[in-house]
Amino acid sequence: MAGQEVDELFEVKNSFYIGNYQHCINEAQKLQPTTPELRQERDIFLYRALIGQRKYGVVLSEIKASSPAPLQALRLLARYLQSPEGRPTVVSELEAQLSGNVDLSNTALLVVASTIHCHEENYEGALRVLNQSDALECRALMVQTYLKMERPDAARKELKTLQEKDDDATLTQLAQAWTHIATGGEKLQDAYYIFQELVDKNSSTPVLLNGQAVCFLGQAKYEEAEGALQEALDKDPNNPDTLINMMVLAHHTAKPPEVASRYLAQLRDEHKIHKFVEDIRTKEDEFNRLVKQYAA
Repeated sequence: MAGQEVDELFEVKNSFYIGNYQHCINEAQKLQPTTPELRQERDIFLYRALIGQRKYGVVLSEIKASSPAPLQALRLLARYLQSPEGRPTVVSELEAQLSGNVDLSNTALLVVASTIHCHEENYEGALRVLNQSDALECRALMVQTYLKMERPDAARKELKTLQEKDDDATLTQLAQAWTHIATGGEKLQDAYYIFQELVDKNSSTPVLLNGQAVCFLGQAKYEEAEGALQEALDKDPNNPDTLINMMVLAHHTAKPPEVASRYLAQLRDEHKIHKFVEDIRTKEDEFNRLVKQYAA
């Protein structure tokens, strides 16, 4: 059964992990899985890909109150991402679910819970949730969470566990590349090769191209970074990571100030609640407060 599961859903899952959301959706819609369990798993990745495309309304309209628990978890995530003012309510509902007996086979709930915790910068909460499961995706998310906490030591330790479980898995490869980027120096080139191998095996996506661009930026290879980011922009003109990396590149290459300002304006317009935008807003408010203070 395990082998069968990999065969039937491999393309759907793999496309999702590398950020090729449209291909994931297309494959999921074509697929007729052989068991109810696989059909549900196909639907989970279909809705996650729609969330990846920021199509929250579609997810909310299609997942009903009678839908299975894993899909309900995705409905919760779509609600959280769609409505900033409704976030405290969603977080309360999530905490209520996690305080009872959690079905640890419901990986979708664990992934959603850790994603929301990370958005809330509650990294300890995210790790607590993920640590309950041996699922490859939960362990990969632990690597990502440790890196967000600036704990590359713990990330490397968790990465070893992933490599022992399945060294060739796309998730393991991605986790290794993220860890290399956090380490910096010579490891940036190793990370670049991992992203390139994933591009060669699959196709280029904003996720993989931004990974490569970060490696280039860290090595001061600005021309190569621009090429990767331009390709990422062509694939998704509103991808927040691409816009942020374009701003970084503009500063490094001494482009006119309006170039970076344009990307920032687009970021503010399309991603009002992105952490980068919220951080800038906080710094601007603080700056204005200090200006008033000294003017007085």
